[in-house]
Amino acid sequence: MAYENSIAALPALAAHPMAKPGYGKRSAPDQKPPRRGDFDHLPAREAYLAALLDRLCENAAMDAKTLAKAQPLYGQQAVRSALNELGRAGHLRRVRRRIQPEQGGTGTRWVFHTYWSRTARDDEWWARFLDGDVPPETDAAGDVAPHTLHGASADSPQPKPRPTPEPQRPATSAAYNALAQLGLRDPRLALSSADCAALEELAGDWLARGVTAEQLVQIVSAGLPEDVHSPRAFVRRRLVDKLPPERPAVVAQLPRTLMECTDCGVPGRPEALPGGLCRACGCRDGSVTREPTEVRPSAVRARAAQVRAAIRTPQRA
Repeated sequence: MAYENSIAALPALAAHPMAKPGYGKRSAPDQKPPRRGDFDHLPAREAYLAALLDRLCENAAMDAKTLAKAQPLYGQQAVRSALNELGRAGHLRRVRRRIQPEQGGTGTRWVFHTYWSRTARDDEWWARFLDGDVPPETDAAGDVAPHTLHGASADSPQPKPRPTPEPQRPATSAAYNALAQLGLRDPRLALSSADCAALEELAGDWLARGVTAEQLVQIVSAGLPEDVHSPRAFVRRRLVDKLPPERPAVVAQLPRTLMECTDCGVPGRPEALPGGLCRACGCRDGSVTREPTEVRPSAVRARAAQVRAAIRTPQRA
């Protein structure tokens, strides 16, 4: 095959450029181990470049310009077309991920990754991976495939049953813990376990309105009188009187992760980018058939009436 004959032309990767921090190649999880014939289902050009991409290390540059310089057979435009085909075949997706601004910073920062999978995946798998929900692969019998069990093998002996753990004390709520912190902040507000349980619901209303536990402790313990005769009654009064207002509904934010068109880079949800391509790029490459533009009957009748009126109107000499 042309693919097998071109394997010898694969370049050494020691000097392959790395992408900028936050960019470059990322390997998809739960891939099968490499074997001969991994890319036999692809055309020669795509199989050659797939073998090259599979050998690249993490964070390696994956743009068409760099890949065209990294091998001797295909130019930049051919590499771009091959990347599109590898996306359609399920081996590649480009993703942008929104990260929170650093402390004190403003604005939104995005990092860009090109995810590579030696094992071809369908659009549904990539969509679930984008949402952080990728189950391990299963074999025909429904068992988890051996290559998805990290650190285990099919011949490993069955582990011995673990001893039954001792029952643990139920975890206390964040509201209960905040009330318990009041006595540590100021001894005048020391509450018993029963006091914390009785005031837990009131404190929970604060947390439900977006107040953190630290903020609750700070507000309730600020400006204390010299003597607090009944800490429980005093804290209850402050929890009721200083209850913060309900916050307005938060406007929906952009998703933290977006897929990108492999060709033009336009962002979108996975369902809008079948095969990793937007509609415009898919139509240009001939993978998507354009639907004929529908003309409404009312528009046809209106245009016909205009033509008839123009014919009946006498023209001036």
